[in-house]
Amino acid sequence: AMASKKEEDEPTSALGGSPGEAKAGKHSVVSLVDGSKSLLIFVVLSLAWFLGFSSRLFSVLRFESIIHEFDPWFNYRATAQLTEHGFYHFLNWFDDTAWYPLGRIVGGTVYPGLMVTSGLIHHVLNSLNITIHVRDVCVFLAPIFSGLTAIATYLLTTEVWNRGAGLLAACFIAIVPGYISRSVAGSYDNEGIAIFALMCTYWLWVKSVKTGSVFWAVTCSISYFYMVSAWGGYVFIINLIPLHVFFLLMMGRFSNRVYVVYTTFFIMGLILSMQVPFVGFQPLRTSEHMAAIGVFLLLQAVAFLTFLRSHLPLPFFKQLFVLLAVGAAGVVFLGVVGLTYLGYVAPWSGRFYSLYDTNYAKIHIPIISSVAEHQPTTWLAFFRDLHILVVAFPAGVWLCFRKLSDECVFVLIYAVTASYFSGVMVRLILTLTPVVCVMAAIAISSVLEKHLGSQTLELDSIYTPTTKADAYSILTEDKTGKSASKAVRRRQKERSKEAEPVEEEPTVASSTTTSEPAKKTQRGNLILRLGVIALMCVFLGMFAVHCTWTTSYMYSGPSVILESSNSDGSRRILDDFREGYYWLRQNTHPQARIMSWWDYGYQIAGFANRTTLVDNNTWNNSHIAMVGKAMSSNESAAYEIMRSLDVNYVLVIFGGQIGYSGDDINKFLWMVRIAEGEHPKDIREPDYFTDGQFRVDAGGSKTMLNCLMYKLCYYRFGEVQHGWNSPRGYDHTRNVEIGHKDFELTHLEEAFTSEHWLVRIYKVKDLENREKSSIDARKTNRKKLPRAKRVKTGSRPRGNCKDKLSVRKGKKFSAKPKKTTTTTTAKGKKKKTSKSTKV
Repeated sequence: AMASKKEEDEPTSALGGSPGEAKAGKHSVVSLVDGSKSLLIFVVLSLAWFLGFSSRLFSVLRFESIIHEFDPWFNYRATAQLTEHGFYHFLNWFDDTAWYPLGRIVGGTVYPGLMVTSGLIHHVLNSLNITIHVRDVCVFLAPIFSGLTAIATYLLTTEVWNRGAGLLAACFIAIVPGYISRSVAGSYDNEGIAIFALMCTYWLWVKSVKTGSVFWAVTCSISYFYMVSAWGGYVFIINLIPLHVFFLLMMGRFSNRVYVVYTTFFIMGLILSMQVPFVGFQPLRTSEHMAAIGVFLLLQAVAFLTFLRSHLPLPFFKQLFVLLAVGAAGVVFLGVVGLTYLGYVAPWSGRFYSLYDTNYAKIHIPIISSVAEHQPTTWLAFFRDLHILVVAFPAGVWLCFRKLSDECVFVLIYAVTASYFSGVMVRLILTLTPVVCVMAAIAISSVLEKHLGSQTLELDSIYTPTTKADAYSILTEDKTGKSASKAVRRRQKERSKEAEPVEEEPTVASSTTTSEPAKKTQRGNLILRLGVIALMCVFLGMFAVHCTWTTSYMYSGPSVILESSNSDGSRRILDDFREGYYWLRQNTHPQARIMSWWDYGYQIAGFANRTTLVDNNTWNNSHIAMVGKAMSSNESAAYEIMRSLDVNYVLVIFGGQIGYSGDDINKFLWMVRIAEGEHPKDIREPDYFTDGQFRVDAGGSKTMLNCLMYKLCYYRFGEVQHGWNSPRGYDHTRNVEIGHKDFELTHLEEAFTSEHWLVRIYKVKDLENREKSSIDARKTNRKKLPRAKRVKTGSRPRGNCKDKLSVRKGKKFSAKPKKTTTTTTAKGKKKKTSKSTKV
């Protein structure tokens, strides 16, 4: 009996091996299974990387390899400067072609992480003799980092839930439109690498909290430093992590792990973030960073109280705890208020207030509200960027609430805060997208594991290996090359025959009463599982199709190249932007100053390499307001402003010819509002409305129909007639006939108009050589007298002419010099007399 029990505990191999060989086979099975899982994970992540990279190439395939949008053009110029002149020259680069006549110190006003990353990749590739232009590195940087983001999302989801959910999350974020909108090929913006740094920092933070390791806390602070150097959204991290620690303290989950990792992260992250020139001492002097400092001090106080609790009696400790807690809170509050009042700590910025009050920016900082991506998010935008993940997101939140571990608390806080901020500003959907992918992956993986797992158990119940050796035999083959599972089945059959007791056959009635309901139940459960699995496959397929279509047609079109369709359905490319910028580059002086709205500043500097007055940095609101005042004033007043700013050319974007809705007429009210904020006596927004309506037709206000922007956009447009049944000067964007058609420009002259009238450039005339007097000529009522008749008279009276020469014909006469004689009068006075003599 003991031998048989020992044989059961250490069974021999199905291939006839010894017990030692069976034990070795057991370890081989475990290693083989682990190896297959690792290989499967590697394959799925590689496919997710490849899928994310390839899905972002629609813009290159449909158009060309080109930098998109507006901000990426400055990033490209800065990267070219970095690779050409070096890092230290880049930090000290003064761009005199921007914000004329002020200029811009680039090294101290930019996050250099994006440029340094591209410059490093360009340097490494060229060191390996792989010749590549820096522009191509900039174009394909974001698609490359999308794969790294998928891996970081997998690691974070694995720490929070499991590997299955991690793989789904990686696949989701690889193709979700909410992330692709900022990472397509050519979208060379900070968010292209910042989302990777964001997810990597969150993963390392969760890892450090679970392990309590100083090593992981240090790596988390390094990842945070990379995030600080890449994007201003690092403020979200430095507030979310302290909020997580604060909630853990409130939930009574203080531990040495939390104390060690947060203290290490805060100190190292603070020191490293201050090395970025643009950040400097902001982590110590701005209100946005006070939460991190406050939680750090609170954590030190809790750790000190925990130490005292182990050395003091409980009643005395309670009294001391209340005293210290109230005193510490009062000191911190008064300290922050006092430092803010004295000016050492900067108050909350206007951008921060705009996140809590959507009308604040429109009233106080219209320059922020004028940006389209700063508008509140609509439900349509959520569905367009997230699709079916919006439905699965709440289910994932509920599952994390059920588990409620330390890492689940962090993800829940991330989900709640990101949901709020993404609703305030459409741009912040980018920060919501990763956590939505994580939560949706948790929900969908839980559904699939439940139904696929139970089905697997039913299939396994048909044949289950009785020993580890049998399991090893299933995964191996014998020497003849045939599957060893047959030998296992024969061995199990022999064992069952030996151990099978003799029983009476059941009656027909008993078999039918016990087996038929069970079979129906199993059949119904199987149909239900298959239906759920099929439904999930349909949803995921629809998600993939939606992501592909949205990426191809909505997020892959560069803003400098427009696309439309002809009547026969063929593509029509409108390249007016580059046409206008190229004209500036080829036909203007290299030192020419171009005045335009700030949206086009980076593109003019990147394409045309000309000096601009304002650009997309928007750091000087008064300078932008001056340009807005010039556009909103009449031509004479605008001419004085342009002369004071040394403007040579004015560029406007007009879409009335082709129906382009993003032109300057539709942006004009923001120019008026920004100008009114700085010059309320000269510019008033109600003057541009007619009965509360903004109109450009005959019913438009007199101020609107005579402002500079109206004249520059509609100059000679009144002569254009699109068809025999349409009036002259019909605006296809506003769908009205313009009100003021026949006018001439006095101080400007048309220099260039693109093929489709999209880009219009005007030259500012010099001052006239002789200025016209402002005073009108004097008018008189004197009548014109008739001309008197000439009367011939025989004799004419001679006039007397002093010292007149007498001339005789045939002889020459000349005046003889006068001789002066002095005589004495009777009174004794001397008198001079002169006498002329003939020669």
